Amino acid sequence: MSMKPKELQELIEFINQTGLEEVKIETDKFKVSVKRNADNPIAAQPVQQYAQQMPMPVQQPVAQQTQAPTTAPQTETKQEEEANTGNYITVKSPMIGTFYRSANPETPPFVNVGDAIKEGETICIIEAMKLFNEIESDVSGKIVKVLVENATPVEYDQPLFLIEPN
Repeated sequence: MSMKPKELQELIEFINQTGLEEVKIETDKFKVSVKRNADNPIAAQPVQQYAQQMPMPVQQPVAQQTQAPTTAPQTETKQEEEANTGNYITVKSPMIGTFYRSANPETPPFVNVGDAIKEGETICIIEAMKLFNEIESDVSGKIVKVLVENATPVEYDQPLFLIEPN
């Protein structure tokens, strides 16, 4: 099974709108890598080239986080260490897209730091190719930290929240 031409076109439009330089999608049935090039138009890379390009991932949101004040990375590093020791559970993005904390700008965020949540509760939305995907918590607990700014692009497997489980 492969992507339909319309799906591929929507992916390319999404990349143009977000300004991402490169997007990689991998499922059980197919792999596709789309990369913006100044010299060439955006094109889907064959699976054989996908493995060659893996050492050079482009993660724009991570670059934006490194521009934060020096105190922020130290705080995040401490919390990431706590997450690795089992104190916190990291909720990661299941897809690439745009992260939204609420259903629309007029409504409050789904969750805030300190909120108690239940398993299956919607905690954010990720828009991918004009589809709004509700992301649900896999655990019950308390929101400790929101790791992504509202309305910013996220990569697959990028940490979104830290949750202290019940």
